[in-house]
Amino acid sequence: MQDETLRSALLIREPAVPWEVTNQAFVHTWFERYFGHAVEPLHSLEDAIASWPEYATCIGVTLGPQAHVEIIAPHGLEDLFAMRIQRNPARASVETFRDRVEKKPYTARWPRATILWS
Repeated sequence: MQDETLRSALLIREPAVPWEVTNQAFVHTWFERYFGHAVEPLHSLEDAIASWPEYATCIGVTLGPQAHVEIIAPHGLEDLFAMRIQRNPARASVETFRDRVEKKPYTARWPRATILWS
């Protein structure tokens, strides 16, 4: 199922949720066109999540055996719970991080959030 098709299906089920769907197996095929530099293909979902631009966003949820919810957090949950936004150098350059902070008003949406620039 293509990303947008799956996103549309999710919106039908839960229209109030701002769904984002990206098949991580194909990121390397379009990343350079979009962000200006190439990335290697990812080897697993965990590798993909570990590469997301901010540590606080490197979190995924999946259904495990017997429909148990499993949390994938390769860098831990500390930044998320501390409301700390900092760059993950595995994928985001300083310039990319600055652009994301500018475009995604983290502190406007979450006034207690802290942005770490180092």
